Amino acid sequence: MWILVLLAYVGSAVSLPQYYAHAPLLHAPVAVAHAPVAVAEPVAYPKYAFNYGVKDPHTGDIKSQQEERDGDVVKGSYSLVEPDGSTRTVSYAADDHNGFNAVVHKTGHAVHPVAVAPVAHYAAAPALAVSHYG
Repeated sequence: MWILVLLAYVGSAVSLPQYYAHAPLLHAPVAVAHAPVAVAEPVAYPKYAFNYGVKDPHTGDIKSQQEERDGDVVKGSYSLVEPDGSTRTVSYAADDHNGFNAVVHKTGHAVHPVAVAPVAHYAAAPALAVSHYG
């Protein structure tokens, strides 16, 4: 009963004019809020493996990645074709003891387009026909 009265009073204090909001509560019970209790949930052991790849001949986007994790140890690699035609492959590993380590390998030959200076073509100046007849 007292809780309903308290809730009704608090609800009316919010919606009524200000002089009602400061009216004292006489002999009303005090509501006590308790902090939520944290419930420990079991943590799942992290273990996964995945891979994917893209090979789009229209755009030249060619790349792939694979990775696996077992607990706190992660190992993987990815590769991609660079704009110069060579392939970059990065192999990596991470764990609590060694931290993150990556090794980069580059294969293939870089092909750079040869810039050719534009050749200027000039046309002969147009001939003007001048008449001596007035």
